[in-house]
Amino acid sequence: MPETGNIVLRAEGLAKTFHLGFLRKRVEAVREATFDVRRGEIFGYLGPNGSGKTTTLKMLMGLVFPTRGRAEVLGRPVPNREAKRKLGYLPESPYFYEYLAPEEFLDLVGALFDVPRRVRRERAAKLITRVGLDNARGRPLRKFSKGMLQRVGIAQALMGDPELVVLDEPMTGLDPLGRKEIRDLMLELKHEGRTVVYSTHILPDVEMTCDRVAMIFAGRIRSGGPLAELLTARLLSTEVCLRHGVGHIPELPEGAKVRQTPDGMLVDLPEGADVDAFLKAALGSGSNILSVTPRRESLEDLFVRQASEKGAT
Repeated sequence: MPETGNIVLRAEGLAKTFHLGFLRKRVEAVREATFDVRRGEIFGYLGPNGSGKTTTLKMLMGLVFPTRGRAEVLGRPVPNREAKRKLGYLPESPYFYEYLAPEEFLDLVGALFDVPRRVRRERAAKLITRVGLDNARGRPLRKFSKGMLQRVGIAQALMGDPELVVLDEPMTGLDPLGRKEIRDLMLELKHEGRTVVYSTHILPDVEMTCDRVAMIFAGRIRSGGPLAELLTARLLSTEVCLRHGVGHIPELPEGAKVRQTPDGMLVDLPEGADVDAFLKAALGSGSNILSVTPRRESLEDLFVRQASEKGAT
């Protein structure tokens, strides 16, 4: 168990029920969410669309009151004004004053944090550069693309020089280069000693950045912890790539699959197949083996497995 002083965000049995429409239909958006985030780590909150990620984060930020359960941010119960001063938050659908330029908007955010005028102007200028918007200085936000607005949102989350940064779907609207830049920024924030929490369903980004994760499906957290502990070590399959037009494919074991790729013919041998025997047979038939790649469980495999279990949707 981590020391209490090492916990910067904690959810204990958080649940939220909404009553929608004229008939007040009961919808359980989040059911008994329990997890904690430790100081100095990058924590991923994963789940498909509509699983309860945003509702959970809104409860942790004090924007939505839970039906039951409790939450703490930086050692204080939510909501707490002092804790919010050390917190940076990017909502899923942020609103911006569209007639302001990015430096004007960030200056406004800094003023709300009581940052001195000189400091906030210097900080805004550095953050605009940091999120890759140097070429958009002076341009009103109404002329920004969705990806550019997302960068402005990340910059405003950092204007208060926060200890804890919470980002709800920060990769939304970003192209591959933008996603890499935001991943690098999150790793920089961790190196600076800050804690980063972000929700997403883009799994490759999680594998490249996160120390620990929690996975939520249909409002219920189904697993959580370090990725190395969540992913099984067993071999799921072995991919063997054979050069085109050299030799012939030996007899395939039961369950094997074959597909053509630009590099060659890819044979996917299932778990439990005798890989050594297949390789010997392939060499004996004159085939040229380009690569042999064992495939173990990825985060995507775990995500799909959890989602397909009964009660996950």
